[in-house]
Amino acid sequence: MWPSATALARLLSREDLEGRHAVELGCGVGLATIAAMDGGAHVLATDYYEAALDFTRHNAWENLGSSPETSPLDWRAPGPANLGTFGLVFAADVLYEEGSARALAGLVPLLLASNGEALIADPGRRWEPLFRELMLKAGFRFETEETTVEVEGLARGVKVLVHRVRRP
Repeated sequence: MWPSATALARLLSREDLEGRHAVELGCGVGLATIAAMDGGAHVLATDYYEAALDFTRHNAWENLGSSPETSPLDWRAPGPANLGTFGLVFAADVLYEEGSARALAGLVPLLLASNGEALIADPGRRWEPLFRELMLKAGFRFETEETTVEVEGLARGVKVLVHRVRRP
């Protein structure tokens, strides 16, 4: 389990999500999707890998007795705006390549409803500053919460930044 997914799931569990329409970008095994669904959100879980969508559906069913809507999504391909817009866009540990940071900075504005927010969790990867810079240049506002996630076998916890991104 990625520490960023754990931090994001913890934050989502504290949010008022009842009835919100949300999309997770890069759902992995579904931890954050499950937390959002448990809080009452209607979630579309997306990932490049079909296996991740299978894991997410299975894990949500095992934990909640229901599964999210899922869709494959390649951020580099045209057409992600066909998904519609969402009041909540969230992702964990997806800024590991320059191309990912640039693609996410282009995708979030397409998916985010006018009054929505994005929650992006990152453990301080190399390309996180580029994502922040691109979003700020596009006029988005940032609030950042730092948290530490304990990881079995590590003497120290992993620091995770969770960015709350909003339109101006």
